[in-house]
Amino acid sequence: MGEEEARHLLNRTGFEAHLDEIDEYAKLTRRESVERVLGNVRHAPRAPAPEWVNQWQNPRRIRQMGDEERKLFQREQIERGLELKAWWLTELLTTGSPLTERMTLFWHNHFTSSLQKVRSPQLMYRQNLLLRRHALGSFAELLHATSKDPAMLVYLDSVSNRRGQPNENFAREVMELFTLGEGNYSEHDIKEAARAFTGWSLDPETGEYLFRPRAHDEGVKTVLGRSGDFRGEDVIGILLERPETARFVTAKLWREFVSPAPATEREKRELERAARLFRETGYSIRAVLRELLMSEAFWAPANRGVLVKSPVELVVGTMRQFEVDFSDPLPFALLLRQLGQDLFSPPNVKGWPGGEAWISSQTLLARKQFLERLMRVDEARMTPAAMERVAADPMKPMARRFLRAMMDIKFSAREWLRPFQGRELPASMQMVLLAAAPAGEGAQSAQGIDLVRALVSDPVYQLK
Repeated sequence: MGEEEARHLLNRTGFEAHLDEIDEYAKLTRRESVERVLGNVRHAPRAPAPEWVNQWQNPRRIRQMGDEERKLFQREQIERGLELKAWWLTELLTTGSPLTERMTLFWHNHFTSSLQKVRSPQLMYRQNLLLRRHALGSFAELLHATSKDPAMLVYLDSVSNRRGQPNENFAREVMELFTLGEGNYSEHDIKEAARAFTGWSLDPETGEYLFRPRAHDEGVKTVLGRSGDFRGEDVIGILLERPETARFVTAKLWREFVSPAPATEREKRELERAARLFRETGYSIRAVLRELLMSEAFWAPANRGVLVKSPVELVVGTMRQFEVDFSDPLPFALLLRQLGQDLFSPPNVKGWPGGEAWISSQTLLARKQFLERLMRVDEARMTPAAMERVAADPMKPMARRFLRAMMDIKFSAREWLRPFQGRELPASMQMVLLAAAPAGEGAQSAQGIDLVRALVSDPVYQLK
């Protein structure tokens, strides 16, 4: 492939591309490299889970709590939610399978649930495991599994969907956001599908999915032209039979990995071919991703540097690229919130819109400040006495914790620059760090760490 194509593949399917990794992939063909990327997939996280993840609390017990006990419980839930964010960020920063985490994050933004509505870090943790387990497996199996996932049952109100009083939230979103897309169903389809999903509930003793036959509407329903005494599983099967589902999900994967939208008739045909393959393979995520990564559109130079890095891609990619050693992940998880991507807390049922929506005057300033601090961490190293003053500062505890975390991180510019010895600079460093030619001229005369800083501060560094 050569260095440019190797770097492009590694960055689009991971978070960063190191020089030795680029050299290794550059010797492969496109197909060999794609197969290697798709073969490096995990089904379980590597980072140790928080101790409380299996400690389910019966909601009925919570309702019986006194005021003080409830306040303590709510405070504990908030702390556990923060710990959960830190846990996933640790996995993102340390995983040996970045594609697995990228796809877990992709499905988290597709099958949206949030801590604010679910109010159970335990259920959100279980859902995260589910998304990772199916990340590159079968979309059909993933759709069935997430539909009955306890966090989803709470988030889209399936727990209150019962015969005679159907709740339409899940039925609407499973069509609009999970499968068909807008315009491919009617209000009547939603109402009928909602009846089919009645009876889906949560076992308060275990926090697991529970079907309640007495709450289910056994009558005949008509959904998308099909009639029968359907249950929820039947409706999901009907949705999977529709070609619109394959097109909708494949188009979303295209926007994640290829470009904002097909720009030519040839690219439109490539997208349609990938969607057709997706459906023909029984919704194999690995198969459709392989088709997209092997498309001419993916490799086209015109499609490099056209996607905006999400906050996760920027922060995680930068810390992984420069092999930043950190002691406390939580402040960086909260930095993601400031940048507009709060893990386990998408803004609404539609998830994060992505693309250019990641960039505003506020988030762009925060992005630049993070990169500037990181690139000058050696210059900003504090003395023990200064660290004691920070610890005693009356500012908000989390702001103090973030400052301490930034002071504790370790980045050795000398070690990072070592592999570039004997190579043509700044071309080789630019190739590693930027998806396209730099927009500014700051890197032309810079050397060493100043060259790194110039490239990282270039607007093109915000792109992939």
